[in-house]
Amino acid sequence: MRIADQPPSRTIRSVADRPSRGDVADVVIESLATGGRGVARIDGFVVFVDRALPGDHVRVRVRTSRRKHGEADVVELLAPGPDRVEPTCPHVGACGGCRWQALSYPAQLREKAQLVRDAITRIAHLPDVPIDDIVGAEDNLEYRNKVELTFTQEEQGPVLGFHRAGRWDEVLEVDRCYLIGDAPNAAKDAVQRWAQSTGLSGYDQRLHEGELRNLIIRHSARTGDLLLALVTTDIELPKLGNLIDELQESVPGFVSLLQTKNSGLSETTQGHPTEIITGQDWYREEILGLTLHVPHNGFLQTNTAMCEKLYGIAIEESRLTGTETVWDLYSGIGSIGLALARDAGRVVGIEIVEDAVEQATQNAQRNNIENAEFVAGDVAKAIEPLIEAGAPMPDLVVIDPPRAGLTPKAVRRVLELKPQTIVYVSCNPTTLAGNAVLFTEGGYALEVVRPVDMFPHTPHVECVARFVRTPAADALVVD
Repeated sequence: MRIADQPPSRTIRSVADRPSRGDVADVVIESLATGGRGVARIDGFVVFVDRALPGDHVRVRVRTSRRKHGEADVVELLAPGPDRVEPTCPHVGACGGCRWQALSYPAQLREKAQLVRDAITRIAHLPDVPIDDIVGAEDNLEYRNKVELTFTQEEQGPVLGFHRAGRWDEVLEVDRCYLIGDAPNAAKDAVQRWAQSTGLSGYDQRLHEGELRNLIIRHSARTGDLLLALVTTDIELPKLGNLIDELQESVPGFVSLLQTKNSGLSETTQGHPTEIITGQDWYREEILGLTLHVPHNGFLQTNTAMCEKLYGIAIEESRLTGTETVWDLYSGIGSIGLALARDAGRVVGIEIVEDAVEQATQNAQRNNIENAEFVAGDVAKAIEPLIEAGAPMPDLVVIDPPRAGLTPKAVRRVLELKPQTIVYVSCNPTTLAGNAVLFTEGGYALEVVRPVDMFPHTPHVECVARFVRTPAADALVVD
């Protein structure tokens, strides 16, 4: 199988030479690095290779060459590795999404488990911490409850797709995304047909021309609700009656259509004015027996079935008896905190997004949960005022931070709370490991790490980690 058809510029001949940009060599991929790139060696010099899998024998061209390592692109796949399989989607490699779809699913799980072990061992320097077997996904296709597509302009008019791998300015038209189900794909097709009938054009990121920028689809396979948000420049959309009629006719579960107006240069879809065209600005989801209203821009784990498993593990590791005070940091719309509240004495959630706090409060009311409250604030800044206001000190702190993890200041604030247990829900084992260093220095022992695969066909892996306060913590002073 030929991946690229470009003639080599020159072949490396001397083992003493560090490869230069444009050099071509035949290598065997030894492993996968954090982020999912293949690792190979050219005469002992480490290169990271995009879109290459363990065991692949590939011809590569060096793209960058630094002092300790380089980066390379595949020119030709000479022989596949033992775990390479035929991907379901024809766009694998060109699309910037499912870069591991050509890797067998058992091999994906092995690689993700190894990424977690490497992070805890090499970054946190905790080689003796037990790491459970990774929990595999129930379904490795059609699992996403949210997808963001991008418009681009073709001869037939605006089309929807995803950014090409490694490119911010090129969009690949996609007939079907295999990570979402039939209803979201039908919604994509209906919006694309409407777009081509309007005379509007797809936005060109280089020229900053065009009107149609993105389509956000949020869908619950459990309730059937499907919400759409069109991201455009500041325009009035034509033929909306036609679009609504087609969505109601061809898309099962369609409940809402919104318009978000982004007239800036950035490609962000968050933080811009949003208007309801029809329906409401939320959809219903069900997790762990809770019925949640999820705002169009609200955070929820993208894989509902595995979110339930992840949160279930977090609840197990909390080991609640019914009397504990729990602080839920980065509480979002309340999904973890409300699930914990059923087994706790009291839950206090902290979330920086005020709309999410309001929705969490309403979700508590919808589910008849009276022992949970949610406040707006930055975790690093809100803890101290809460304590001064008389909030009860927690027995348990649950943390579900963004990919960047906790800042050192936020870690210090958590240590000041002196909880007996910290349950850390991580979407990035590297930042979990970095935070683990700070927590162990603060007198906590990392008892266990439990990996969960939320995102098949990608290098992302989630973990639940349990930290327990040790007697040594009492002798430490938090700066």
